Amino acid sequence: MHTVALLVYPQFQALSLSVGSVFECANLLHGEPVYGFTLVSETGGSVVSSQGFSVNTEALGQAGYDTVIVSGYLELGEPSPQLLTCLSSASSQSRRIASLCTGVFVLAEAGLLEGKRVTTHWLHVPEFKKRHPNVRIDDDRLFVVDGQIWTGAGMSAGVDLALAMVENDLGPDLARRVARKLVIAQRRGAEQSQLSALLEIDPKSDRVQLAMAYARENLRSDLSVEALADVARLSPRQFSRVFREETGKTPAKAIESLRVEAARVMMETSRHPVEVIARETGFGDRERMRQAFLRAYGKPPQLMRDELYKTASGAG
Repeated sequence: MHTVALLVYPQFQALSLSVGSVFECANLLHGEPVYGFTLVSETGGSVVSSQGFSVNTEALGQAGYDTVIVSGYLELGEPSPQLLTCLSSASSQSRRIASLCTGVFVLAEAGLLEGKRVTTHWLHVPEFKKRHPNVRIDDDRLFVVDGQIWTGAGMSAGVDLALAMVENDLGPDLARRVARKLVIAQRRGAEQSQLSALLEIDPKSDRVQLAMAYARENLRSDLSVEALADVARLSPRQFSRVFREETGKTPAKAIESLRVEAARVMMETSRHPVEVIARETGFGDRERMRQAFLRAYGKPPQLMRDELYKTASGAG
């Protein structure tokens, strides 16, 4: 049996607990228990979450676990020396050590990330780089696996991380069935960006906001720099300069991101042919859409749709 421990501490984020549902569902669909899931803490006993409710835990040092997952927390405080020692000791007995969101700070403080590549929530990346400049951090991945160390970004990415563990342990078919059982429309891979295009493109000025609002509502239209500049009532040169200053992207890259996300949503929610989706989202033809998907997700749209249908038909 695969034994999994979720390490919690005072004021841990309650959403961390959702990873347990993935392993519970894997047991159900496998037909016999394959995962044991335990809440642990530094000393055991009752631990209060950030939402005010308490959970009962066992002491981390009482038993060895195949996988130890460190929960996230809202305030970036300093973990106790005892907790760090306990975690470091547990890592020598475990096949996997993982973190959710800000839990990566605890792994770093425990000295477990030397030479490793990791991720965390994009909001906390600057602080992590400041505290741990020698650890390589990827600020735009849902999760990163580097040897024994598995790290997830925001709290909801913990479900994606747990599904990846199930796939690693028991194969992709069961992982797809678990995703379907939990009503997850599409499993998100590690390579997927943390933020949607709508959140990533966040201009400050009214003129650029107006242009982006127009773009979102008119993806089939001409969305060249000249057309967007006209909406913003700026010259094309001014618009390009201001847009890049405010978003960190070129207008062309931003429009491609919007179109890719709209096309992905259409694939998830309709059975329109790829050619129709390409036309409706402004790509014009399926080859341009294919190239954009390869840049964004590392896989073509038809493969993503096939994976979605496999997930949908894999419920058991």
